[in-house]
Amino acid sequence: MSRKEVEEKLVKLGKKIVSDIEKGNNPAVEIPIRSLSNIVFDEKTRLLKLGDKTAKRYFFNVAQAKSFMQTLLVASFCRDIVKENIHTSIRDMYYNLKRTLEDSDENTFDEQAESDPIIVDLETSLGVLREQLHLIADRKGVVAGNVVVEDRGDEIDWSKLGSGGWSIPSAVEDIKFKKVKADFILVIEKNAGFERLHEDRFWKKYNCILIGTGGQPARGTRRLIKRLSVEHDLPVYVMTDSDSYGWYIYSVIKSGSMALAHASDELGTPNVKFIGLTISDIEKYGLQKSTIKATEQDLKRAKELLEYPWMDYKEWKREIKLMLQKKIKAEIEALSARGLKFLSEVYLPEKIEKKQFLP
Repeated sequence: MSRKEVEEKLVKLGKKIVSDIEKGNNPAVEIPIRSLSNIVFDEKTRLLKLGDKTAKRYFFNVAQAKSFMQTLLVASFCRDIVKENIHTSIRDMYYNLKRTLEDSDENTFDEQAESDPIIVDLETSLGVLREQLHLIADRKGVVAGNVVVEDRGDEIDWSKLGSGGWSIPSAVEDIKFKKVKADFILVIEKNAGFERLHEDRFWKKYNCILIGTGGQPARGTRRLIKRLSVEHDLPVYVMTDSDSYGWYIYSVIKSGSMALAHASDELGTPNVKFIGLTISDIEKYGLQKSTIKATEQDLKRAKELLEYPWMDYKEWKREIKLMLQKKIKAEIEALSARGLKFLSEVYLPEKIEKKQFLP
């Protein structure tokens, strides 16, 4: 969607409110409901999607007047920065809009926890991404590989950035891929794992793009994975800790998240495969002495995973049930018990060569 189209959607929202007022109607904004009851799993696309339930936010409603005002404040702010073609952080927007209303003790926003959901409301009601509203979050995620990109006029070679790699920005939609030479994308959850593989030049030896998410992947990282995979027809392999939270990170990259079900088409990559770590790997690679006792929260999360239709594969059910049975988990770093280069020289090459992936 072009910047002009985004601006037109914001202007249309404002004109709709003015029209309501002129007609003597109670001004309202219609917003899709983001509760669990309105989230569906699309079997065809293998993505989480928002259903068709919506709710209206009215001005003349004591319970909704403040959130209505906040919605229009954020929409007006976004229209201004989109029109000027400048970007700002969601935190800067919060501070820019926070103030005490004249002749009252009421603030427009008391905490950023109030403004963040309003941004998502706008995303869903307008059918645009936060990044298209020119709102960005803190950078999170790093990448290395034989790729050259153009970012705001600068050419950046991901293969020549020393030990750090390229820090993935919050908004990656305008990045142009000038050269992409890779056979696959390897996504790894832990920063330590990324650094280990980057130091061993794994991406160069196996001609891949190496992406570190630093835990739950940020939107910019998820969007970059999707773009690289789709635009350059690259398979994606994801590696996380062997626990229910790591496996959930994988599911988010693959099928999207419930919190961002409205953006799954842009952020989810259904063709990704899981390369490890699994509970089965613990015995296979002799990692028994490097396991950790699973907490009650870990086990509760694992039981939830069993109920997710997007995790309904026999291979996943086996691994999740193994975790519940043994009540153990393991971090990626457990592989270091076999040697610091075991991950890059044995584990991953063997998995890739034998195509030992989970769906």
